[in-house]
Amino acid sequence: MISLAELSPRALSDEEFALFQRLVKRLSGIALGPQKKPLLICRLGPRLRALGLRSFGEYYRRVTAAGGDDELARMLDCICTNETHFFREREQFEFLEREILPAWHESAGHGATFARGRRPLRAWSAACSTGEEPYSIAMTLLDSLPSRERSGAAGQAPPRAGAASTGAPGIGILATDLSVRALDQAQRAVWPIERASEIPEERLRAYMLRGTGASAGLMKARPELRRLITFRRFNLLDAAPTRFGLFDLIFCRNVLIYFDAATKASIVAKLIASLAPSGYLFLGHAEGLHGTDHRVRCVAPSVYRLQPPGGLEGSRNTSSPEHASCLRISE
Repeated sequence: MISLAELSPRALSDEEFALFQRLVKRLSGIALGPQKKPLLICRLGPRLRALGLRSFGEYYRRVTAAGGDDELARMLDCICTNETHFFREREQFEFLEREILPAWHESAGHGATFARGRRPLRAWSAACSTGEEPYSIAMTLLDSLPSRERSGAAGQAPPRAGAASTGAPGIGILATDLSVRALDQAQRAVWPIERASEIPEERLRAYMLRGTGASAGLMKARPELRRLITFRRFNLLDAAPTRFGLFDLIFCRNVLIYFDAATKASIVAKLIASLAPSGYLFLGHAEGLHGTDHRVRCVAPSVYRLQPPGGLEGSRNTSSPEHASCLRISE
């Protein structure tokens, strides 16, 4: 078995590293540059020890052999970075609360929840990690409803966009990720109590439960929040997820930075194709569209709105010139 002392960059030859680079790129789109070699050793070393393997070459053969799918999924879990927190990039959530949701409520009129064609408002957290993002979205959307409508919104299954609604419009959130391990944690909706500091106090009291006894030191999302979210494993490299329908809000933040330019462009095209009319795409603050895709318009830092056919649609969100900060885009 390979020992901890042997897990140095020399334990992974350049040829073996190139094999993993191509494999990870093909399966996940993640580009592992030469500087990531020590990271790969650190992330995969425990799997070699657990399996009693003596080299990274043996491990590569294990994950690429027939019947190696389970270990291949574990390998991707080890490589994926799952750093996240509640209400990350808070300015975007403030924009959602201040601009987007009030406009939808206003156009819906009295007695209706959202102006989304008499169907649930649908949101997609496309790289949900351990769940903090979709639960932040759920809290934000629920808080925008009158209290009398919240229980109804939380109790409905989200039909596909365009499907007939059987009741009052509600909320449906899809949360996807490549990592099986991250999705398992997200579905449990349990986090260390230290994460409570990331959630505004009123929402913490309204939507989280504090663990006691054997669960002391943990917190868990309340059932009415969990009911809003459906979790699925999904690879952003796959074809556009037409089976999921269209979405009014798509969050794909702080994941494009791991892809090369061609892969980024392909993923963004799929995301835009999944937007409902006048839907919004939220990217990370270090990400952007470079002003090259004219199907969407930048309305706030790293927030884009799908333009209606035939030009711009006047609204409180898009009537002003393109947001200046949208021009400050990283490669």
